[in-house]
Amino acid sequence: MSTDPAASAPTDTAAPANAVLPNESKRSPWVARLGGAVLAAALLSSLLLWQKLSDIQTQLARQSADAGSQASEARAMAKQAQDLSRETAAKLAVSDAKLSEVALQRTQLEELMQSLSRSRDENLLVDIESALRLAQQQAQLTGSVEPLLAALKTAETRINRTAQPRLAPVQRAIAKDLARIKATTLSDLPALLVKLDELVRLADEVPLANAVGQAPAAPVSVAPPPRFVIQRWWEEAWQAITQELRQLVRVSRVETLDAALLSPEQSFFVRENFKLKLLNARLGLLARQQESARTDLTSAAASLTRYFDPASRKTQAAAALLAQTQVQMKTLQLPPVDETLAALATAAAGR
Repeated sequence: MSTDPAASAPTDTAAPANAVLPNESKRSPWVARLGGAVLAAALLSSLLLWQKLSDIQTQLARQSADAGSQASEARAMAKQAQDLSRETAAKLAVSDAKLSEVALQRTQLEELMQSLSRSRDENLLVDIESALRLAQQQAQLTGSVEPLLAALKTAETRINRTAQPRLAPVQRAIAKDLARIKATTLSDLPALLVKLDELVRLADEVPLANAVGQAPAAPVSVAPPPRFVIQRWWEEAWQAITQELRQLVRVSRVETLDAALLSPEQSFFVRENFKLKLLNARLGLLARQQESARTDLTSAAASLTRYFDPASRKTQAAAALLAQTQVQMKTLQLPPVDETLAALATAAAGR
């Protein structure tokens, strides 16, 4: 059997290829394994990197979300702080306005308190003055110093309670008036009325300065001795004529011209006018009008000196009684409280 060289050629050619394949077949598992290992490592590293990147992305996303939320919170807080600052500024402005208003109100309140204090002191002074004047009128009506003493003591107590230094002069004046009133001795009004009644009774008995004297009492006839019993008729006639002449004509000394020129009718009215003056003085004392009573007594004393006989004992007794009444009228006058009233007026004027 013959072989064809052409057929054997490819066989010869394929023989070296077959001869190389065993080495390559020995190397390819290692390369595949190595490639698979590298690929597995690369895949593992890729997975790790991917996981790490995912974690980083998640962390970044979380941080971004946190930063966003913090930024939102910061913006909200900033806005809140801005609103708070605006509100604080508004409140501060309102507080400043209120503080100014409070300061103004305080100033007004202080002025009002000072005004009230001044008005209270002025009202106190007016009340004390009114009470003193009313007490003075009551004392004049009653003839007693008790209303004045009570009013002055009340005024002193009220001034002591106020404790105002500018009212110290008023307090000193009240103390002086109290001491003066307590030391005053008043006359007895009923005794004065009794003396006036006695004067009214004497008014009918006091002789006028130009009154015609009564005829002297006839001397008691004594029986003459027997030798003088027989008288001549012309002696008896002369004695009778002389006695009648003595009764018709009287010579007296009249000091005042008005008393000498009084007629009998005028003498009656002079005596009645004298009595009316005494009665008016009595009514003035009863009515507590001492000035009027004092004026009537002065006029009655002038009338007694002018129209009545000063040499008569009854005239002298009436003049002495009238003088005593006038002296007691001076002690009957109530002591004034002019010093206290002047101090009140000075304090009210603010001097």
